[in-house]
Formats: sequence, C-alpha cells, structure tokens
Amino acid sequence: MSKKLTLGLFGFGVVGQGLYDIIRSKNLNLTIRKIAIKNPGKQRSLPGHLFTTDSHEILNDPEINTVVELINDADAAYEIVTTALRSGKNVVSANKKMIANHLQELVAIQETYGTSLLYEGAVCGSIPIIRNLEEYYDNELLYSLRGIFNGSSNYILSKIFNENLGYDTALKQAQDLGFAETDPIMDVGGFDPKFKLAIATAHAYGLFIHPDNILNVGIQNLSAQDIQYAREKNYKIKLVPTALKSSETGVVLYVLPKLIRNDDFLYNVENEYNGVIVQAAFADQQFFFGKGAGGHPTGSAVLSDIAALRYDYHYEYKKHQQPNALVQTNDHELNVYLRYTDEFQLEKLEFEDITERFYTHNFRYVTGTIKLANLVKHQDELRKPGIFIAETGNKTLQGGPGEFAELQEAEY
Repeated sequence: MSKKLTLGLFGFGVVGQGLYDIIRSKNLNLTIRKIAIKNPGKQRSLPGHLFTTDSHEILNDPEINTVVELINDADAAYEIVTTALRSGKNVVSANKKMIANHLQELVAIQETYGTSLLYEGAVCGSIPIIRNLEEYYDNELLYSLRGIFNGSSNYILSKIFNENLGYDTALKQAQDLGFAETDPIMDVGGFDPKFKLAIATAHAYGLFIHPDNILNVGIQNLSAQDIQYAREKNYKIKLVPTALKSSETGVVLYVLPKLIRNDDFLYNVENEYNGVIVQAAFADQQFFFGKGAGGHPTGSAVLSDIAALRYDYHYEYKKHQQPNALVQTNDHELNVYLRYTDEFQLEKLEFEDITERFYTHNFRYVTGTIKLANLVKHQDELRKPGIFIAETGNKTLQGGPGEFAELQEAEY
C-alpha cells in the first residue's frame, strides 16, 4: 500500500509548472503543501498562499516528507538537497550539475540518514534510463553506453543538416525557442551531457567519477568546412557522450562530436529528442528514445520518481557494491577527424597514425588514430577557435580527399 506524500517544491519554472499540470490531471496519493520561488512579484497560476520565498518554510516543516528540487542554481540546490536528506525528508531532483559534482557524497548521506534521493529527470528528460540501468541491467555486463543526451545541441545540429541552416542561425533559433541559453556553452560545449554521463556511469558501471575527470569537447567550433566534409561522406554530426568498457577492469568516458552513419540509431534522433544506446553482453543492443527537454516530458520523469517514493523506493547502486570494481582509464585509442589551423597543433596531439590528409590555404584536416590520453592532456587546445575534432568510429571513411578539391577556392 502506498503512503501519502506531502510535497514541498523548490522552483516553479518550466519543469515545475509541467509537473503541476501532470499531478493535477491524476488521482495520486499526494499533496503540494508549499512552493519556494525566487521572484514573488511574478504572476502565478496558483493561489498565492502556496508560494514562499523562505526555504525554511519547507525544510523545517515536519508535515512535508518529500522535497522536489527543480531550480537552476547548482550550489543552492546542493544546500537544499543535503539539508532535506539530513532532516529525514526524501528528495527528487533534476539538477544534473549538482548531482554529478556531489554524487558520492549524496549517496553517503542517504546511507547515513536512511533517506532517498531520486533523479530520473536529471538525465535525458522523459527517457527512463537511470531506472533501467539500476534495475534491468543490474546483473548485466555492459560493453557500452552512448547516445544523445542534450536536446539543445542536437536541435542545432538537426537544423544544420536537415534544413541547411548555418551554425549561428541554428543557435539563434534554438535560443529564441528557449532550447539554448543566452550563453549556450554548457550545452554546445558538451558540459551538460558530461554531467549526465557521470550520473549514468554510476548506475551502469558502479563508478563515481567527478565530471572534471571526463573529457568534453563540443560543437562550438563547428564550421561550414566540417559540415561539408560530413555531407560529402554521407554522415551527420552528433554530440555523443560515451562510456565504454575498454578492458577487463577499465572504463573509458568522454564527450565528443561524432560522425554518424545512417545505419546508426542516433542518425535519426533529431531536434530536442534524446536517444540512448546500451550494448550489453546478454541483452545485446537496446535503444531508448524520447524527448530530452520540456516541462511535461521532464515533469513526467520527476513524477515517476515521486510515485516511486510512495513505496519507499531508493537506488541501491548495486554495481558499486560488487567485487572486482572497475576503474576509469584513458588508455584507449580513437579514430578521429581533426580540422586544424597550424602544424604545431597537429604535432602537439601526437597522432598514432594518419590515414587521410588534406591541405589548402584555408582548410586543413587529417583523419587517423589518436590516444584518448592525448586528447585529455590537450583538451584546452581542442576548445580554441580554429580547431574542430570529431570521432569517426572507423579508420577509413567513405570517399577521399579528391572530393574536396572544390573547397580549395570556396569561401567560408
């Protein structure tokens, strides 16, 4: 039998409003007692007595047994979540940055105080990937976990490859629609999907990895030349976080743009949608697809966690408890495409081998094999203007440098 939940909400933005809409449409054994907001002067659709600007009205209320944290500020979210857990309240959060940066500590707090923190809505919106990794794959050996975890960057890339928009135009459109922030670097720079990858890795492999230890290079330097290159080879570019079991004990983690073939599930994941591919030893390959952003899609994931708390559900982190623990490693080779501006950049990265090379006065690229450790070492260089890197997935792409002769005199 489910227990009654009395909720205190922090934040009533897009996701908070979406969650309320869903709760209102269902007959659930829960009530919303108070909602903490930042701006008391903003017009709200609910009665004023439900709102407060004082967090203590929720955190110190003994009637509230469940806190739902839906704010953008990671530092403030950390204080809210840890205070609530230590005071005996269960928590649902969608703050991927806060969770990724403090996950091991948050797990320890739950164990000490006997409380539960759930965060399905923090990773890939409406896709129930955390619960599946935690329950369905708890005894599975996973070879890899990869996908499209960020709707903003995927929307931009979709507009570029499907509608021939330029990068700046597609970014502006994403900002106008609310998919991308005024400063979009968290999304297009690969930081947002890195946070999500760190969280998913805890459930997929039992590893608590701080995001600072995961390579992320985004699409902010994508140029018309890179787009033309991908089109000539019949590829699309996607921003893909990857967790890969590379050895008996090692797991490789990175976020990079990737040249995707049309036989890959991710090829047709477009706009704000997300997709996750799990490659397992026994279940083989499975694909999860759904909206990665938006009030109602993310709100549905948050509500799923709230509903689970009615039955005292908590994550067990089963793979973290298993013997023969895995470790993160950067001892791995990747096949990449690299556009660069001067030979010093190429020499610094120390390619293992180069399979294709093209050189004109305004366009230089190579494809070849490089060690992940070298990319990690020089990741600041890879984020500088004038350089773009993407994983190719295979050593030799279709076509050849002759197809790019027309680029020699092209203007970009």
